[in-house]
Amino acid sequence: MTNPMTITEKILAHHADKDSVGPGDLIEVSVDMVLANDITAPLAIRVFDELGTGRGFDREKIALVPDHFVPNKDIPSAQQAKIMKEFARLHDIKYYFEPGDAGIEHVILPEKGLVVPGDLVIGADSHTCTYGALGAFSTGMGSTDVGVSMATGKTWLKVPATIKVVYQGRLCPWVGGKDLILYTIGILGVEGAVYKALEFSGDVAGSLPMFQRLTMANMAVEAGAKNGIFECDEITRAYMEGRSERTPVYFNSDKDATYERVIDVDVSSIEPQVAFPHSPDNVRPVSQAGDIRVDQVFIGSCTNGRIEDLREAAGVLKRRSTARDTRLIVLPGSPLVYRQAIKEGIIETLLEAGAVIGPPCCGPCLGGHMGILADGERAISTSNRNFIGRMGHANSEVYLSNPAIAAASAVLGRIGAPEEIGCVVSEQKGCSDTILNF
Repeated sequence: MTNPMTITEKILAHHADKDSVGPGDLIEVSVDMVLANDITAPLAIRVFDELGTGRGFDREKIALVPDHFVPNKDIPSAQQAKIMKEFARLHDIKYYFEPGDAGIEHVILPEKGLVVPGDLVIGADSHTCTYGALGAFSTGMGSTDVGVSMATGKTWLKVPATIKVVYQGRLCPWVGGKDLILYTIGILGVEGAVYKALEFSGDVAGSLPMFQRLTMANMAVEAGAKNGIFECDEITRAYMEGRSERTPVYFNSDKDATYERVIDVDVSSIEPQVAFPHSPDNVRPVSQAGDIRVDQVFIGSCTNGRIEDLREAAGVLKRRSTARDTRLIVLPGSPLVYRQAIKEGIIETLLEAGAVIGPPCCGPCLGGHMGILADGERAISTSNRNFIGRMGHANSEVYLSNPAIAAASAVLGRIGAPEEIGCVVSEQKGCSDTILNF
C-alpha cells in the first residue's frame, strides 16, 4: 500500500516511476514538456550543444517561444531570436512559434493544449508554474538544467513539502484570482513558501474559472514556491475538452495527505488588492491606497493578458477616457486573444478610451520594451512583479492589481476602484455597462 500523497507528490511519483514519494526525496523524473524563450533559450542551446547528443530527446516535447523582446527591439534581441529559430529548424522542433502565431509563452501553451493535467513541465522561466492551474506539476529552472533536459528528457528534483491554502466564503465585487494570490503572498511573504508546493483549495478556489486559476498558479513563485497547483475537477475537464490530442491524467490529493501547513482564508472581507513598491507581498486593499498618481497603466502579461482580463478592463473603460496625463498600454496575451478581442469589440472600446494596443508579447512587464518607465514615473500593472527597476528606471515605481482596478486607475489618473467612476457589479459579475452589452 502506498502512502497518502498530495497531488504534487502523486505527479512526481508517477514521473519517477515510483509507488510513492515524500517531501525531501531526491528523484529523477521524466519530463513531458521543456520550455524556453528568446532570453533563456540561447544559453540552454549552448549547454545542449556542449553535451554533444546531436539531437533533442523528443521534437514534440520541446517548446520554444519568442515572447520577451519580440518583435525584436534591437540588434542583440534579434540575434537571440535568430539563435532560437536556427536551432528549432535544425532539430525540427514542432512547437517553435514565429511572431504572428507566437504570444506570451504561458498564455499560448495552455491555449494550444500543449500542457495537459498530470504533466511534468520545466521551463527556463520562473513563471512556468502557471500550468499548475491545469493540475500539472510545472516549475521554472535555470537554462543549464533546461539545456540538459532538452537533450535527455530527464531532470532531478527534491520533492517539495506542500502548503495548502483553503479559500472559503463569498467573493466581494471586483475580487478574483489576482486579488486572492496577492492577499496570499501578503500572508506568506516573498520567502514564505521557498521550495514548497502551494496547493490552492476550498470551495472558492474550486469555483474559480480557469483564467483566474492560471493567474494564481502563475504568481505562486512570488511567494518563493517551487510550484502552485489546483486539484483537477469539472472546470479542469471542461477546459481541456477538445483542446489537446494528448490524454490527460487527472490526479487529486488523498484526503489524509500530509501538509506542512494549512492556511484558511475567509475571502468575504477581501477587497481588490494592490501591491505597493517594491515587492508583491507589500499589499493593501485598494480603499487604503491613498492618492497615488500614475503615469502609466499596463494591462497584459502572462498573469492577466487573457481574453477575460481584457473583457473586464473594457467593461470598466467603455464610454470613458483615460486621464490626460496617464498613458494606457494593452498587450493581448496571444494572437487568439487579440482576434477574439477584435471580434467582440473590445479593441475598439480600448482604443476609444485612449489605449495603445501592442502585439502579443511580454513588453514592459520585465522592463523589455513598449512601455519603459522613466526616472520618477509610476505605473500600475496587471503583471506579477514590482521589484526595483522591474519596468524601467531604478527610481520608478510599479504597483500591481487586477485588470478592473488598473482600468479604473487609467480613468482616474490615480490608483482607484471602478465604483469611483460609477461602475458597479451586476449579477453577471460585471460592470453595469460591461462589454456584454455591446
